[in-house]
Amino acid sequence: MEIPVHEYRDLLVKYLKPQRFRVALLAVLLFSSIGLTLLNPQVIRYFIDTATAPNPALTVRSLLVFDLPPSAAEVQRELLIAALIFIVAAIIQQAVAVGAVYTGENVGWTATNMMRADLALHCMRLDMTFHNVRTPGEMIERIDTDITQLANFFSQFVILVLGNIVLLGGVVTLLFLVDARVGVIMSLFSLFTLWALNRVRSIAVPHWIAARESSAKYYGFLEEKLAGTEDIRSSGAGPFIMRGLYVLMRDRLNTELAANRMNLIVFSVALLLMTTGTMAAFAMGYLLFNGGLATIGTAYIIVNYTGLMFRPLREITNQIQELQKAGAGIGRVNELYRIKATIVDGPGTKIPSGPLSVEFRNLDFAYNNDEKILDNFSFQLQPGKVMGLLGRTGSGKSTITRLLFRLYDPTGGAIYLGGTDITHAKLIDLRQSVGVVTQDVQLFRASVRDNLTFFNRNIPDERILEVIDDLELREWFDRLPDGLNTELRSGGSGLSAGEAQLLAFTRVFLKDPGLVILDEASSRLDPVTEQRIERAIDKLLHNRTGIIVAHRLATVQRADEIMILDHGQISEYDGRERLATNPQSRFYHLLRTGLEEVMA
Repeated sequence: MEIPVHEYRDLLVKYLKPQRFRVALLAVLLFSSIGLTLLNPQVIRYFIDTATAPNPALTVRSLLVFDLPPSAAEVQRELLIAALIFIVAAIIQQAVAVGAVYTGENVGWTATNMMRADLALHCMRLDMTFHNVRTPGEMIERIDTDITQLANFFSQFVILVLGNIVLLGGVVTLLFLVDARVGVIMSLFSLFTLWALNRVRSIAVPHWIAARESSAKYYGFLEEKLAGTEDIRSSGAGPFIMRGLYVLMRDRLNTELAANRMNLIVFSVALLLMTTGTMAAFAMGYLLFNGGLATIGTAYIIVNYTGLMFRPLREITNQIQELQKAGAGIGRVNELYRIKATIVDGPGTKIPSGPLSVEFRNLDFAYNNDEKILDNFSFQLQPGKVMGLLGRTGSGKSTITRLLFRLYDPTGGAIYLGGTDITHAKLIDLRQSVGVVTQDVQLFRASVRDNLTFFNRNIPDERILEVIDDLELREWFDRLPDGLNTELRSGGSGLSAGEAQLLAFTRVFLKDPGLVILDEASSRLDPVTEQRIERAIDKLLHNRTGIIVAHRLATVQRADEIMILDHGQISEYDGRERLATNPQSRFYHLLRTGLEEVMA
């Protein structure tokens, strides 16, 4: 899989531009380290030639500075100065290297954290059809692990590659200054090495993509099965689940091994070339020294610079391997970015305040282009009225509520809320105008205040406490150690089912929507708690339009109208009193046989 160059470039520009000053500092540190790397071998060369010269007059410094040969004491002083220069340069080089690593990691993690936030927000904006076919574990793997693979790409890739190209050019230039023949040979050898490494550049990318896909499936499986531990254990399905886990682990192992084998090919090519170059350097140093054309220090520097030349080549190779991993991550990340939401924000037509009318006009809808759930579906609900929605499982009750939120868009027809086509309203305005309470209440690891307001800091504490009193939650609230600042645990552990439901009602009260949807919020509560919930429902539906997805007889008794669905069609829709007294109506018979028939 070839990743276009512009995809790498676009990501670098997007996430490094906000950190341009840090990136500039990183470049300064890395290039300073390169300069010191080139300097130290020259100091050692001078030290060796000075120490081994049979006549002090032959030393480099004496030829350049002194008219007379230096004394032994002066030679020793020169050696001491050279040693001190080497030590100081080495210490500075290590300090610069530490600073470069710290700055590089900072740049990398900042960039990847920005990217995680962008990708998470993008996925949250995608349609429910996207989320219905992907587990949370798979999404965690794709948003976190895939992007983690890009940390080095952001932090050091471009600077290291450019820096090592500069280092390689500096080494070749210095070899030319030592001996033109050596410079020509090593230049040609460097070009051949870069060509060979480039030939094996992308062979591992498909294997790393497969490894990331396998890892995503593995984490998705773990998340799903751990969430269902109670059912798995009670049904004795443990061995079956473990067998599935072993299959995924084996697949993950095989794909990771295949990817690393491809990396090993790249590394082996680099190692072979490095060994060949080192042998050539020793041979050239020996021939020049043996022919009296070079000193021992010069022979040393040929070997040293040749070995040093492989440092940039090795780094470039490592960056190529990192680029292979980054390519797999970039491919999967851009694959997610290419998935576009079909739910497009409206131009901003305002939805009126107060009780809202609801109208479905000639509506068609199907999930994933499958069989239609709603077919030419139409009805009207007047402002301030409460409708009880009944029907068998799969008849379309939940679909109606999801369409009102624009979690999905209809395939035909239109929905009007307060006379406004909901596709013309801003999504944030639409979802502020519709409140929902379901049987399952999702609470977050956050403060009570943030759980109740959904992180909206514009709602004053006085209003929150007023609603808490109104919903008879004061006793629960007074037990909290830090009041509204008390942190709730994810999932709401420590709360009773009734308290969790009342917290959900509080959320809706604080939104003050014109339409409230209740999905049988009291179906699993004890009688005393249910009475509190029923009183809360009465308050919630006051001066608001309501839709109650009903599973129990008691709930629909407060409805003004009853709609019974059957296979995406309206089987019956009229005022509750009229239907309840009409022996020909289906609702009439349900009242006498129990609503369980509806759900059968």
